[in-house]
Amino acid sequence: MLYPRVPALTRRTFLASAAAVSAGVVLPPQSDAAAGLREFRIRAGPGRAQIAPEPHGDTPIWCYDGSLPGPEIRIRLGERLRVAVENKLDEETTVHWHGLRVPNAMDGVPHLTQAPIAPGETFAYEFDAVDAGTFWYHPHHRSFEQVGRGLYGPLIVEEADPVRVDREVTWVLSDWRLTKTAEMREDFGNRHDMMHNGRVGNTVTINGRVRDVFQVRKGERIRLRLINAANARIFGLDFGNHQPAVIALDGQPVEPHAPEGGLVVLGPAMRADLILDMTADAGSRVSVIDRFYEGLEYRLVDLAYSDNPLRQAAPDWPVALPPNPLPEPDPASAVRHEVTFNGGMMGAMVMQEMGGSMGNRGEGSSGAMGGSMGNLGGTMNMMHSGGIWFINGVAAEGHVMDPMLTLAQDKSHVIAMTNATAWHHPIHLHGHSFRVISRNGKSTRHREWQDTVLMSPRERVEIAFVADNPGDWMLHCHILEHQAAGMMGVFRVA
Repeated sequence: MLYPRVPALTRRTFLASAAAVSAGVVLPPQSDAAAGLREFRIRAGPGRAQIAPEPHGDTPIWCYDGSLPGPEIRIRLGERLRVAVENKLDEETTVHWHGLRVPNAMDGVPHLTQAPIAPGETFAYEFDAVDAGTFWYHPHHRSFEQVGRGLYGPLIVEEADPVRVDREVTWVLSDWRLTKTAEMREDFGNRHDMMHNGRVGNTVTINGRVRDVFQVRKGERIRLRLINAANARIFGLDFGNHQPAVIALDGQPVEPHAPEGGLVVLGPAMRADLILDMTADAGSRVSVIDRFYEGLEYRLVDLAYSDNPLRQAAPDWPVALPPNPLPEPDPASAVRHEVTFNGGMMGAMVMQEMGGSMGNRGEGSSGAMGGSMGNLGGTMNMMHSGGIWFINGVAAEGHVMDPMLTLAQDKSHVIAMTNATAWHHPIHLHGHSFRVISRNGKSTRHREWQDTVLMSPRERVEIAFVADNPGDWMLHCHILEHQAAGMMGVFRVA
């Protein structure tokens, strides 16, 4: 056990409705989008990859276009993207465009926003790139196994005026549960993982490989795009005597700042853009250490300096990114909602410590998932019902359910979220980005825009956003075993 520090659509009806919806995006209007259409085709299917270092052989995986991670999709801000996804798996799949503010019909949630892509079929996703930033794509159908076997890839939307750097690099971080012969452990979705902190692997990779060194030069400035594609592992990266500046979180620009406590912390699905100046001596090595899990620190990779410096000192180029066109919420006038996360191993104990209250629906909310459990007995009854994780007292079964919240469109909303469990949860909101405005009653320093917020055990977090994207959207934990075991709900914007 690890103790961290800290109604179904038919394909025909969906295609008809998707064409109508995607033609009129309700986010910032497209400007001559047809002139900037970019088309891609990717294939989801089985493959093999050299995950573990030699002398181990290849590992059977699932992947896009035979590569791990899947091919990088890179477009420019304001362009229109069309991706035809062909399913060569033996089971259904979808693609979710994580962090991108897309029309509801393009969100890739099976049965909620689209019929799953059947084996042998192809589905075309199409939407405008309304925000620049670092995003990624992955299945939302049986994601605890499909993502865990390797189905994921980066999606980069370039700014019209990007920051100046010597080199831009993307690291897609993940981990794997492998046998001694580098085969995949076939224990996906087991109850122990679901009740605890998810499927944490024993082999960590950068871009699908175990890396020993990453070559750099003294004086070089790198923009490092980090994506955590792991099912459950939380990273806390220490770059040694380097001083990274965080310039974006979850694709959204933030005031450049040093990471809190010196660690770049990324829960599953989260991203960070860093400016990393290479300030060590030529010919030296500096280890990047993952320090998130106390007592389980390990070396991720070494920054290996060339003998030939690029320059003797770091450049003084500006590092701030231009903002994206996000509507600014007004917390003072916002409708407030309460959401409580419960369950898992030691869940009853934490509920007892916190008073046993599940919380109420909150003013302005509606649907079937509110209410107060009132006491510890209610919590025990929930856990005996067969569910493992709960949002406002309900464990999800599949992706189609009554909305737990209904949010008035184009209005500001504050969701106060309480993690009444003994485990961390990266909570992801579909279709929107939000400002993280407080943690445990204390205002956040940067009021950062995110789409996935990492909540510590027993923590209360408030987020604020304008609900400007109509439809039924998912709210869930992105530890994929927690999502599969019930920690998922639907909110409606109407």
